[in-house]
Amino acid sequence: MELIQEILAEIQGVLHKIDEKQMQEFVARFDTNKRIFIDGEGRSGLQAKGFAMRLMHLGYTAYVVGETITPALRADDIFVAISGSGTSANVIADTQKASNIGAQILVVTSKPESTLGKMAERVLVISGTVKGDVGDKRKSIQLLSSLFDQSLHVALDTVCLLLSRRDAMSNDTATSTHW
Repeated sequence: MELIQEILAEIQGVLHKIDEKQMQEFVARFDTNKRIFIDGEGRSGLQAKGFAMRLMHLGYTAYVVGETITPALRADDIFVAISGSGTSANVIADTQKASNIGAQILVVTSKPESTLGKMAERVLVISGTVKGDVGDKRKSIQLLSSLFDQSLHVALDTVCLLLSRRDAMSNDTATSTHW
């Protein structure tokens, strides 16, 4: 189907723009000895949950902010904030709280110059179109933030694959942690 090919071309275009050095620096911040808290809203929040689940499969202690079993954040934790626009009010508030506690702040966004992007110790830029992009800034045939969310999923799975290789985590071992 032609429309699917257009969507795949858009995703491929975004993924080709990811800075490899930035990705490596982002991955380097993950440590199996630290707790990882993942935060996001809406569809980006759903991708955040998938990322947290895959980190758990890789042997990390990962939590999704806002879930009923999520413990209190501590200064030595890693906090990953995800927002395409970088302006999601709850994610910004949570990130500010995490920063005040002394957690390490990692951000995934399409807008590194945004409020959220400026709060990051490390930022991973996924340049996909988001819902606030209009006119010349809108570079997608898709609605709202679909391009960002689709590209985000692939990019975060790439982070997990890099972590699995770095940590020598086999597919069999990861499978053994799957429900």
